[in-house]
Amino acid sequence: MFDMGFWEMVVIGVVALVVIGPERLPRVARIAGLWLGRARRTLSSVQDEIRRELKADELKEILDKQARSRPLESILEEPAKRTASPASDAAATRAPARGEPSGALDESAATTRPTERDTSAS
Repeated sequence: MFDMGFWEMVVIGVVALVVIGPERLPRVARIAGLWLGRARRTLSSVQDEIRRELKADELKEILDKQARSRPLESILEEPAKRTASPASDAAATRAPARGEPSGALDESAATTRPTERDTSAS
């Protein structure tokens, strides 16, 4: 917490011994230690609370960003689209019935293959 070396502690101890006196110094040192411990615990709890709040804010930002990029409604509608798409794909790939116009692939195949009319004429 504070950058105090050995010699700074010795100077503080000598000044405290001179000012307070040798009979009251142990009691004052004990009280000072208790107050210092309480201050450290309080500071530690405040730091932990701040860290938790920052993590909670980061999590909220991540969730908001995710909700903006892909809303819940689109996620819920996605399985419905998946079940609907195979039916539309099956209709597009089925063979045309009699009398229905054929697809583009069938038309190109019909132009390359001779028809019955063409073979009977030759």
